[in-house]
Amino acid sequence: MNEARWVEEKLHGATVSQRLRADRVLLDRKSGFQELLVIENPIFGRTLLLDGVVQTTERDEFIYHEMLAHVPLFAHGSARRVLIIGGGDGGTLEEVLKHPNVEQATLVEIDETVIAASREHLPEIAKGAFDDPRARVVIEDGLSFVRATGDRFDVVIIDSTDPQGPGWRLFTTAFYTHCRSRLNPGGILVAQCGVPFMQPNELSSVACRLRQVFREVSAYRAAVPSYYGGDMAFVFATDDAAKRRTPLDVLERRFETSGVTTRYYLPEVHLAAFALPRFIRDLMASRPQPATAESGGF
Repeated sequence: MNEARWVEEKLHGATVSQRLRADRVLLDRKSGFQELLVIENPIFGRTLLLDGVVQTTERDEFIYHEMLAHVPLFAHGSARRVLIIGGGDGGTLEEVLKHPNVEQATLVEIDETVIAASREHLPEIAKGAFDDPRARVVIEDGLSFVRATGDRFDVVIIDSTDPQGPGWRLFTTAFYTHCRSRLNPGGILVAQCGVPFMQPNELSSVACRLRQVFREVSAYRAAVPSYYGGDMAFVFATDDAAKRRTPLDVLERRFETSGVTTRYYLPEVHLAAFALPRFIRDLMASRPQPATAESGGF
């Protein structure tokens, strides 16, 4: 019997890591931007890693994608045009397109290999979303797209990798400024911001940069088992403070009438996710620390 292969995640360098048993390796290749690996794990099912970092898994992707998509969409209440930067696995696109009022969802992905690999090896994540007539896929760098496009959006969702490799440009003040210029009045921007306990500088840096662009910047959280180190943070930015404070009864009414089905998101979870532990509040309010090798240079 062959010895099982173990894959060690590289996100936190030499300080701490997690290992995943790979019962099968479905894909192991390099694109022009990054290394792609798709494995099968007994707990997480099919798992996508980019440059050695877990991006999504079949078993827990619903938590991440539902919170990334439904929090801004139900907070907004009438979003018709949505921009997704990154998200080549299609999970966020699938959740966005559950909303009947969304007329078009534009997904901008720098690496078309990620889309192809996900469609072939992880079809249960997108569930056919790429074939929805409301889906528009653009293969382009996210910063270049928001800098050049004349389109306007109600919600911008940044479903990026961590700030390393091709994803680092999606964590700059210039990028956030261009995103803000593409939002309609009352628009919302959300972005994944890593695991604060393990990546504190990522959250404080993003919050600091977004506050230079938006009037209201806050954060919410969700526990995603495959993202090692505790709750994941998401930032929520808007110029309309009322969107952040949408009452429970309004969220419940929007949720019930939408027909959207979820496994994690609920209006009560939506509100509770913004209740932050003190250390995360402190990170949101603090100035970012100088970059180190342990912080991935961010």
